[in-house]
Amino acid sequence: MRERGGTGPLTGVRVVELAGIGPGPFATMLLGDLGADVVRVDRPGGPGLGIEPCRDVTGRNKRSVLLDLKTDAGRKAVLGLVERAHVLIEGYRPGVAERLGVGPEECLRRNPALVYGRMTGWGQDGPLAPRAGHDIGYLALTGALGLSGAADGPPHFPANLLGDYAGGSLYLVVGVLAALHHAREHGEGQVVDAAIVDGASHLTAMLHGMLAAGAWQDARGVNLLDGGSPFYGVYETADGGHMAVGALEERFYAEFTRLLGLDEETADRSDIGNWGALRAAVAERFRSRTRAEWAEVFAGSDACVAPVLSLREAPAHPHLAARGTFTEHSGITQPAPAPRFSRTPGAVRTAPAQPGADTESVARDWGIDPVTLAIPT
Repeated sequence: MRERGGTGPLTGVRVVELAGIGPGPFATMLLGDLGADVVRVDRPGGPGLGIEPCRDVTGRNKRSVLLDLKTDAGRKAVLGLVERAHVLIEGYRPGVAERLGVGPEECLRRNPALVYGRMTGWGQDGPLAPRAGHDIGYLALTGALGLSGAADGPPHFPANLLGDYAGGSLYLVVGVLAALHHAREHGEGQVVDAAIVDGASHLTAMLHGMLAAGAWQDARGVNLLDGGSPFYGVYETADGGHMAVGALEERFYAEFTRLLGLDEETADRSDIGNWGALRAAVAERFRSRTRAEWAEVFAGSDACVAPVLSLREAPAHPHLAARGTFTEHSGITQPAPAPRFSRTPGAVRTAPAQPGADTESVARDWGIDPVTLAIPT
């Protein structure tokens, strides 16, 4: 049986992805970036993000077969892949995989060393487990959503990065890799239950410690790291752009106020009661120049100030360009694989997978009869 994948640290690891949207595909993209051979099982007619598959970056470094899991032939084909896989990832509501005949019990019976990764918002149990949901709702219940935004306004949400990807995908990948290590050491597979509500809650660990110590108020926009302090926040510039300020430590703050042009008396931050006036002074100074002008002022300093860039602007920033943080592949500018490895680097090897386009190569490399991976016509 041939091994397919990249040169990354997960080369030789075979992953079956039961196609979905959101955190599951992002997690398998990350595994593929690290060298795993990811075979996505697409179903006729979806799911999809409403964009062409060729532009869905989360489909890179994967291959696709098209199977109808609602048929006996489709179920048997998936189980045939499972027998040869190290990892399976699914993001269905609880009970769906079982009803399709590809749940943990059936898959682990076929392959006792399999790592069965389950990605959901609410988890596999609990009162909300069977309910629909999305990133913003999961964050709402964990307290994470309420952390961001002005004290006198509604909470802000950073697209679906904090819930789906940070609290979901990354925790799923950590769990899968830990379970994979155990499986290789002991020959025992297991189920990884990755719920966004669990991961997002876990991300707030430090803040719960600060809350218990009295160093964090259970309110928005009044704390050191949530916009409550005038030296940790975002300020508008003369041209409608913004600058991000994170001058927490004393020596960084001194550099910040010097370059901003605040006099010593105005810059004094020792009295929290004066923070309102200090914030107004900082805001006034930033409004006096454009974003580009302020970026030049703070360039090369330790003031901990950076321009707020858009998605299209970010790849061209000199630091990100020098590191190759973004890459061009298949006509799409996209983030390069992360993190980086000195001996086994990951890479963007292939364009986003097209549904059903890789039946022959998957059958050949995984040692499966190609007829079993084809939907009857």
